[in-house]
Amino acid sequence: MSGGIAIVTGAGTGVGRAAASALVADGWTTIYCGRRQNLLEEAAAAAEGPGQAVPIACDVTDENDVERMFAQVESDFGRLDLLFNNAGMGAPSATVDETSVDLWRQVVDVNLTGSFLCARAAFALMRRQKPQGGRIINNGSISAHAPRPGSAAYTATKHAITGLTKTLALDGRPFDIACGQIDIGNALTELAARMADGVPQANGTIAPEPLMDVERVAEAVRYMAAQPLDANVLFLTVMATKMPFVGRG
Repeated sequence: MSGGIAIVTGAGTGVGRAAASALVADGWTTIYCGRRQNLLEEAAAAAEGPGQAVPIACDVTDENDVERMFAQVESDFGRLDLLFNNAGMGAPSATVDETSVDLWRQVVDVNLTGSFLCARAAFALMRRQKPQGGRIINNGSISAHAPRPGSAAYTATKHAITGLTKTLALDGRPFDIACGQIDIGNALTELAARMADGVPQANGTIAPEPLMDVERVAEAVRYMAAQPLDANVLFLTVMATKMPFVGRG
């Protein structure tokens, strides 16, 4: 699959930037998607490899903006082989009664509706293009399996991403569209750096957690992306070895 056309959402920073850079290194023409054009241009300029890095600003929560971006990709490149649905946001730790409805809707809009809109547009393009087919990788999270304290909005969206992944994998079969999910635990990015200082634990304590290099995530994404369309990595978990997740924490 290397050398195709890919879109990575949330590509200006963190996991998205690392994954997009890895795809460029593998020869993919990679569209760097995100809200802030300056960050996209900076990330794309830093990419090295035989692939092409193309920054296109897009708000994944805006249906019209998403349709515009996918139409531009189809016009400029003729097809789409890979979507990494990575864009997302967290929220401050709070019990459900302390979580405002506005914050709930914002998290759902970015993490879930944004993934749906991009998957919807990608699926349509992959279905009608010749040759037909492609791959969608959704960024789930370890929170798709087990919540952190005070994370109702974030955890609910990540559990929902799992349902979206399974449905896309099923619905995509007749059209050679594969869909898988990567669940990440404590990759060292700007968003997760606070883990090293201490975060709430299930037993009520505050404790620092181990982190891993974000390049481990990029390697996992490039592995999933490189599979031929007759194979699919449905779920892949990559995590800091000693972080509290397996067993009782």
